[in-house]
Amino acid sequence: MSRSQGIPQSIHDGDWTRRDWLFGGAGLGGTALGLRGLSAGQSVTSSGAALGRAKSVIVMFLGGGPPQHETWDPKPQASEEVRGAFGAIASKTPGVFVGELMPRTAQLTDKIAVLRAMVTNDNAHSSSGYQMMTGVPHIPLNAESAISKPPNLSPHWGAMAKYVDQQFGALPQAITLPNRIANMGVIPWPGQTGGVLGPQYDPWLLTCDPSKADFKIPDLALPKEVTERRLDKRLALLKEVNRRADRVADSSAVARLKRETQQAIGLLSRSKSGSVFDLSQESDATRDRYGRTRWAQSVLLARRLVEAGVSLVQINWAKVENEPNGGSWDTHDKHNDLLKRYLMPWMDQAYSALLTDLSDRGLLDETLVLWVGEFGHTPKFNTRAGRDHWGHCFSIALAGGGVQGGVVHGESDDRAAYPVSGRVEPRDLMATVFHCLGYSPDTELHDTTGRPLPISRGRVIDQIL
Repeated sequence: MSRSQGIPQSIHDGDWTRRDWLFGGAGLGGTALGLRGLSAGQSVTSSGAALGRAKSVIVMFLGGGPPQHETWDPKPQASEEVRGAFGAIASKTPGVFVGELMPRTAQLTDKIAVLRAMVTNDNAHSSSGYQMMTGVPHIPLNAESAISKPPNLSPHWGAMAKYVDQQFGALPQAITLPNRIANMGVIPWPGQTGGVLGPQYDPWLLTCDPSKADFKIPDLALPKEVTERRLDKRLALLKEVNRRADRVADSSAVARLKRETQQAIGLLSRSKSGSVFDLSQESDATRDRYGRTRWAQSVLLARRLVEAGVSLVQINWAKVENEPNGGSWDTHDKHNDLLKRYLMPWMDQAYSALLTDLSDRGLLDETLVLWVGEFGHTPKFNTRAGRDHWGHCFSIALAGGGVQGGVVHGESDDRAAYPVSGRVEPRDLMATVFHCLGYSPDTELHDTTGRPLPISRGRVIDQIL
């Protein structure tokens, strides 16, 4: 991987070779369907760390890029043009300070591990986001409005979670909500699908607004003309057709179709799957604790989904009507105003509510919660009172799922511009996520042509486990 002059080396021994780039990012054609076998599981990673036992992952993806200065890496001693308008406050962890606009989260840092030296070296939303969600750098870097095409077809972390889980219950094993991430709302970022693993591993996209009083999932309801009795008759007929088909066909494609059919039946039948989406089952106090916005109620819904057995749920920052850049964290203008008015308060409330809720329910130890964006923001403000894109050093946070709380790994310079120590990359994050789920990063997946690829070429971040 190309590196900017003066940036410290990462925790890796060497850079990516040309073969690494091609192997990790290339997408070859193919139409073969079905599951492929995994390599034999390992009980420890190459670093010697015991594999984790987390059951699920919740990804809070703050599209547009949350600024490191006003969140996890404040610089109170820096000049105002770097520091910004907001100060730092003490957290529950002695000696650790966070931005003053996240007071609720500050009281929960004993549950959180902060990474202050995450690097993509990519300043474009689309390509840096691709790297964060797949663990593979986009080719080329800094490719704004990039689309999903070879060689950039690495699978989304939800697709990989779906692949290694291989359990097909009533609910999909990977779900994205409440909207897909897209530039200008119409150009989806690459890295949000199954990619080379095939479309059968695409996370289920749930476009919704759980904050609405009449919220429901239309696709989970039977058509008015189809009664439960009529559905049962159709299922009996389907069962007989499948029984006869089994005599003449035995292929991965048939097996996949049967699994997907069973999942669809589970979603439509009288099962717990339908009630998972019914937020009216939550108390008003709980819903108020998260906040009544589309974003906050999506976070609450994510908790219900992992509680019901979904392996990975990604909550993308919900669009806000009539706000700059759709209300995202892309604060090129009016940075301070947008942070103070809704970005930070909404995030702080929902994030802290989720961690507290999971902890109270005894679910935090088995649920890994990621707080991420595609990059951070520039050390200095621009001429429009905003901060621009910055992938050379930014902060993310992890909690639960075997992660050690009260830890800060990595250090940035006095402007939060470049790493000083503890540099990590998205491939290391990916390795760590799947380590927590119980899979070594070198666990092999297979694309649609049968070609093997590892979950990640990164290293597990042992310092936070």
